[in-house]
Amino acid sequence: MKEIFDGIKTAVKDIAQALKYSDFGYTANQNATGDTQLKLDVLSDEIITKTLSKINLVKELVSEEKEKALKVSGDGEYIVAYDPLDGSSLVDVNFAVGSIFGIYKGSLNPANLVASVYSVYGPRTELVIAKDKVELFRLDKQGDFAFASELRLKEKGKLNATGGLQKGWDEKHKNLIKSLFDEGYRLRYSGAMVSDLHQILLKGGGLFSYPATSDAPKGKLRLSFEVLPFAFIYELAGGYAVDNEGKRLLEINLEKVHQTSPCYFGSKYEIDKVKACLA
Repeated sequence: MKEIFDGIKTAVKDIAQALKYSDFGYTANQNATGDTQLKLDVLSDEIITKTLSKINLVKELVSEEKEKALKVSGDGEYIVAYDPLDGSSLVDVNFAVGSIFGIYKGSLNPANLVASVYSVYGPRTELVIAKDKVELFRLDKQGDFAFASELRLKEKGKLNATGGLQKGWDEKHKNLIKSLFDEGYRLRYSGAMVSDLHQILLKGGGLFSYPATSDAPKGKLRLSFEVLPFAFIYELAGGYAVDNEGKRLLEINLEKVHQTSPCYFGSKYEIDKVKACLA
């Protein structure tokens, strides 16, 4: 699997460079879930496809920007599902964005998720690799990813990041969010899932949520390359990840490549509160 990690590192470096100088405009196309594609979305997808398709261990690539899985090797045993540039609509205002990767062995099934990786393109380029533990790396002056620290969540945090239009929240979710603010939680939400989850992870705890809403009753975030990779990371870091019924996200039945789900990620205290409020 080291070869896959190394391929991801190469792609992340190339995307970080592309973000500095490439065109921020939109294309005339939409991706499989109906989002208008930025030129940077397409370029990032092309960079990852070109890099990972050379690795014999990889048999399929599943991307937010591809309607179907792309078969790349008949001999490979791993599927890499990825969001090439999460939060890409924030690039024009220079917010931190990132890339998310889930590595599945055999088939695209939550039980087969064996590793997750994500990058953050901000003042520094950072990479988090989760396999047996969750490790943070930072791109150094020599162009290498240097180990920085192991990441662990505390029992309780202080941050609250919740998405979706508030007018579309149901009463249970509204009450949950209000109770967190009543307890003194601080709002930290940028609109880039990868950046918000990264902040909570580095700060030691809190809650990230993207609930079911009236216009998206099955949630908006995609399971295979957004939700499940982070569920794997949060659980490995000592946290929890559940849907709006309190069910463990890594036990969801994944039926479609672009399937979505409401999702809640956090420390033990926050997820216990989620289960109590949404029950």
